[in-house]
Amino acid sequence: MKLLTSKCYPNSVHVLLISGAYHNLISFTATTIPLHNLLSSSPLRAMNDTVDKLVIFLAKRDGIDKLVKTFQYVSKLIHWHTQSSQPSIANRFKQWELASGLSRKAFRSGRFLTGFNTLRRSPGHTHLFRFLAILSNSGEMVYFFFDHLLWVSRIGLLDAGLARRMSFISAFGEALGYVFFIVSDLILIKQGVKEEKRLRSMEVVNSEKAIKIRADRVMRFMAIAANLADFVIAIADIEPNPFCNHAVTLGISGLVSAWAGWYRNWPS
Repeated sequence: MKLLTSKCYPNSVHVLLISGAYHNLISFTATTIPLHNLLSSSPLRAMNDTVDKLVIFLAKRDGIDKLVKTFQYVSKLIHWHTQSSQPSIANRFKQWELASGLSRKAFRSGRFLTGFNTLRRSPGHTHLFRFLAILSNSGEMVYFFFDHLLWVSRIGLLDAGLARRMSFISAFGEALGYVFFIVSDLILIKQGVKEEKRLRSMEVVNSEKAIKIRADRVMRFMAIAANLADFVIAIADIEPNPFCNHAVTLGISGLVSAWAGWYRNWPS
């Protein structure tokens, strides 16, 4: 028996089968197969287990960046914890931290174009959001562009003496961008709360729109957490001080940013 043709409907698939051939006579059979039966027996069933989601997550540039960022800041904390008691182990984790940091810079090659494309395609739906988008994405573009130069300085392709200057400019653009990204997210969260109250007053609590507003709010809070954590790391480069430059502060900030990124980029 061979499949000749098929047509999909919302909950079923209509198929036409060739059941056999004998002396040039062919018998056709039309049947309807419930879609859930087809999916349960198909090798192309929906991929939704943890391993499938992890593969999808790691196929993204942001996904692999968050994984390596986790390595970077976990190794920073372990280095801090072991440097006085077990120097040899501490040195190994320091090397892992440095390698992870350089790897992340390589993964981000060309990333500054993301901000440029955002401004080109969807700068915002009001004058306020356009203004915030210009400032936030411009800061991000400066961050990523000079981060590329910092990377090539640290690997020796450019003068290593430029590294400190590139690091300062990159961190300054990064911090500036985070401020305006956070402001944008706070405004959108406030607008979402108002809209949710309006829906609640109309006794429309569990509508699709209300659910989307709540989901969007969670994602924006995650983005704010990540941006605040990265802002602390940027300040450590711009204006070094005992609090921001302490290994524990940097380690925890890096992990908060990384794990917020895991949450935001994990396939639903």
